[in-house]
Amino acid sequence: MSVGTKRSTAPIALITGGSRGLGRSTALALADRGMDIIVTYRTGHDEANDVVASIRAKGRNAVALHLDVGKTGTFEAFTAEVREALKQTWSRERFDALVNNAGIGGYSPFIETSEATFDELVAVHFKGPFFLTQKLLPLISDGGRIVNMSTGLARYVYPGFSTYAAVKGAVEVLTRALAVELGARRIAVNVVAPGGIATDFGGGVMRDPELQKTVAAETPLGRVGEPEDVAGVIAMLLAPETGWMTGQRVEVTGGYRL
Repeated sequence: MSVGTKRSTAPIALITGGSRGLGRSTALALADRGMDIIVTYRTGHDEANDVVASIRAKGRNAVALHLDVGKTGTFEAFTAEVREALKQTWSRERFDALVNNAGIGGYSPFIETSEATFDELVAVHFKGPFFLTQKLLPLISDGGRIVNMSTGLARYVYPGFSTYAAVKGAVEVLTRALAVELGARRIAVNVVAPGGIATDFGGGVMRDPELQKTVAAETPLGRVGEPEDVAGVIAMLLAPETGWMTGQRVEVTGGYRL
């Protein structure tokens, strides 16, 4: 969407689902720490442009690209777009960090879960990140970082999230496998597991004041999470100081149900 300053030496992060919620907060947090950003969006074209504008206002560069992580058949063309954006905007061939953040809400009681619902959750939360990472690997710098997104629900249990939690559990196992397989390239791979975060994810259920009270009562730190809480942890995992950390699950739940 834009052509910016050439030959930037700043690290570049690609964040899927970066137009709103956790992805948006992560993009802004990384920009504050001196990174340039590629954000992807599925339907939020205007929101993605707003994120790009906000990043530029911080003195960093950014590009927004369309991507539906549930459609693996589009990944080859998307990878070509990333390659072209790197060339045109940064005069670079590689970027430094991939944050597999894009996702959809996953509430569906086990007895009511259709095959279509199951397939969609697998496609968006597991198959998509699996094959997108595979396609983008040639563009990720040696010594780079990958952060996958899981959920606190992979540890504690809520009725109605059997498929969502199970798929995120698969993401956690994949993270450890990638940490081993990509170690030769010094690419660190970790997974972040947020708890209840006050965003519009899943229809904005965590914005409900009564639900927030219920969750806060079971949380040692006494509140639900904010997007910035998770963004700060992702930024930590992409910082130089955590380069020796790989294959780890970092839960960001305020201690919910310890």
